[in-house]
Amino acid sequence: MRTSDDRRTTPSLSHPAPLDPDRIAVAAGVFALLSDPTRLHLLWLLAEDEADVGRLTEACGASRTAVSQHLAKLRLAGLVESRRHSRHVIYRLRDGHLRRLVLEALNHADHVVTGEPFHE
Repeated sequence: MRTSDDRRTTPSLSHPAPLDPDRIAVAAGVFALLSDPTRLHLLWLLAEDEADVGRLTEACGASRTAVSQHLAKLRLAGLVESRRHSRHVIYRLRDGHLRRLVLEALNHADHVVTGEPFHE
């Protein structure tokens, strides 16, 4: 039998709960942040590995200023975390739920773009 301590140390992949206005608002806010192509690209890159602004700028093709501004929004929203490493700030996704959401959205887009049949 799992104790309350087990639930805190062993996170689950799903959290069934009644749908309420707070959950809907938070989810809608996440989707709003994902709706920007540059932010979605940055999150996809961070789903692969943590990175600094220079590496992210090079990989996504946006200006360094734009990347920094998008990362600031994502950090303030709690979707990414940052840490200092020497003179660099390293960014990473905050949690696996966001990683799976980003990857699933892009997998869905792949089916739409390529015409490959959808699956479960």
